[in-house]
Amino acid sequence: QVQLVESGGGLLQAGGSLTLACAASGSIFSINTMGWYRQAPGKQRELVASCTSRGSTNYADSVKGRFTISRDNAKKTVSLQMSSLKPEGTAVYYCHADVRTIVRGSLRDDNYWGQGTQVTVSS
Repeated sequence: QVQLVESGGGLLQAGGSLTLACAASGSIFSINTMGWYRQAPGKQRELVASCTSRGSTNYADSVKGRFTISRDNAKKTVSLQMSSLKPEGTAVYYCHADVRTIVRGSLRDDNYWGQGTQVTVSS
């Protein structure tokens, strides 16, 4: 079983900074992409940032230049440094990982999600 555990959410004022962290654990053979999604009330879940195992990153246009994703492959962790936060950044932030496991001798790829952490940005 694979688990993703997030930490670091909270309440802050617009213009502030916050860092989210996520750690993967369990019977993991390898992790391809790790990243962060967010879901605001009444809206669909959207990609915020992602990072492949080779360090290639991808950001939503709305966060480019303000958010930085980083990853430690050995520790199976990913973090998201968020700065110049805006009220529209208020959402539940979810950690995501594309994980490869070994099931009955065969490799298997599955998507896993954390439980979500609330980020609230006041104006």
